[in-house]
Amino acid sequence: MYMSARGGISILFTAIRSESFSLSACFTAHHITVEPSAKEINQSSNNMADIDNKDTAEMDPADMEDVEEVEEEETGEDNKARQLTVQMMQNPQILAALQERLDGLVGSPSGYMESLPKIVKRRVNALKNLQVKCAHIEAKFYEEVHELERKYAALYQPLFDKRSEIIKAAYEPTDEECEWKADDEEELSDEMKDKAKVEEEKKDEEKEDPKGIPEFWLTVFKNVDLLSDMLQEHDEPILKHLQDIKVKFSDAGQPMSFTLEFFFEPNDFFTNTLLTKTYVMRSEPDEADPFSFDGPEIMRCTGCPIDWTKGKNVTLKTIKKKQKHKGRGTVRTVTKTVPNDSFFNFFSPPEVPESGDMDEDSEAVLAADFEIGHFIRERIVPRAVLYFTGEAIEDDDDDYDEEGEEADDEEGEEEADEENDPEYDPKKDANPPAECKQQ
Repeated sequence: MYMSARGGISILFTAIRSESFSLSACFTAHHITVEPSAKEINQSSNNMADIDNKDTAEMDPADMEDVEEVEEEETGEDNKARQLTVQMMQNPQILAALQERLDGLVGSPSGYMESLPKIVKRRVNALKNLQVKCAHIEAKFYEEVHELERKYAALYQPLFDKRSEIIKAAYEPTDEECEWKADDEEELSDEMKDKAKVEEEKKDEEKEDPKGIPEFWLTVFKNVDLLSDMLQEHDEPILKHLQDIKVKFSDAGQPMSFTLEFFFEPNDFFTNTLLTKTYVMRSEPDEADPFSFDGPEIMRCTGCPIDWTKGKNVTLKTIKKKQKHKGRGTVRTVTKTVPNDSFFNFFSPPEVPESGDMDEDSEAVLAADFEIGHFIRERIVPRAVLYFTGEAIEDDDDDYDEEGEEADDEEGEEEADEENDPEYDPKKDANPPAECKQQ
């Protein structure tokens, strides 16, 4: 049983609002207390209510006025306490100290395990050893999944090869292969279908006959947010020459890995016809932390050199700076070559040192790189045509809409609960706050 940071914050703010609050309480407010049962709370509330009713009945009007004055004084103390809380929460040093304390609480034992008898702790340790064995079995499961991926990749490849031939105009599909009944055609009459067909033929006659499917992969990249964020304007003319992307799995008996292969037609930007990116994975629990195992993880990745044509390297840019001599006051212009944002930086990832220690920027770049590589392998290559048409993106949007609808349903249930609440007063919600009124 562990306490989350959110639990620590909740207890902390309870301590802040209490009358006996002190700064030292902030740093010791993480101990869990035993809460009374619902039965005890109800009994206590009933007893207090009886006492209040009795006292009220015995009071005369003069006493009631004294009570009101005391309540007003207590309300003033509450306001002072709130103002003190707000002031302290705006102090960066106090917030930093609190955050440091709360960070230390994440994952810390709640004290329950320490309270167990020694014989029970011994049995819990046995369960942990069983869990480690489960993690090793799970690792074997993922290794066999990888072998299945290799097997079925060989079955998919002929279809992907034919897709590539159609895209680059190496193969013209037959009329039978091109037949496809779209959803919007189901409600159209035969007359409307013939009319639409004639109009499409006229449009085709007016345009030049394109070869294959122009800019197929560039369109796919631009349709996917994860990939379009990497694209720069100077990348697009190059990606128009991208003809195919393939996934190649490691051979049987070799360490688990996969390689993304990007095939280009001859172009004016570089001499390579193939650019590669290899991801090496590990599917075994970490001896130091076996319970963190959650399937294969990418350990490192390697790109490939790009043989750029002179003056065409979009990953570098030249800048000019003016420098003034301190003594003589003369000015000179210095030309420097600096890195430039580009999709093709994808093929030059940061190297992971043997120690595994990396700075935060490099870790962030690698984390994003791993996500992109996995997405291309799992989604883009197998379903490229659906990302080209946008249908796969619509499916992703539908998933988010469903979540939104669920959230709306929950809000509706909450509103219904409020209306069914006997203490709910709709008049209180009749007038919205000033900041919510329309101007």
